[in-house]
Amino acid sequence: MSEAPETGPTASRRTLLCGAAAVLAAGGTVAVTGCGSSSSSSDKGALKAPVDLGPASAVPEGGGKVFREQKIVVTQPTAGQYKAFNARCTHAGCLVDQVKNDQIHCPCHGSRFGAADGAVQDGPASSPLPAYTVTVEGGNLKVTPS
Repeated sequence: MSEAPETGPTASRRTLLCGAAAVLAAGGTVAVTGCGSSSSSSDKGALKAPVDLGPASAVPEGGGKVFREQKIVVTQPTAGQYKAFNARCTHAGCLVDQVKNDQIHCPCHGSRFGAADGAVQDGPASSPLPAYTVTVEGGNLKVTPS
């Protein structure tokens, strides 16, 4: 008894995946559901309303703090001067994880941004971190969209 050649769903799935890979290799896009949000990459994590981040004393002078839940990184390059940025790396959207040696570090692919201005200092990111306005009110940091 011989088996019939496979022509069912597995062959179709393989054809679909190969076709999707070819489209992606050619620079096209393929919609994949269930893998992310429907918002565009330019507004992922964008601040839409003022946010109170708590005591300014939580941000060390010459360093910074990543507020993961709010997706904001706040730095204090010099005493009393606070800077706030979107904490999503502009390369692949990973959250930055630390501020060290006057740089904001992304753990995913090694991008580094200036702690004072959010400018790219080392790629693969090619765009700076979007800046927010940060003020100190009653000893607390308040971040608002720029």
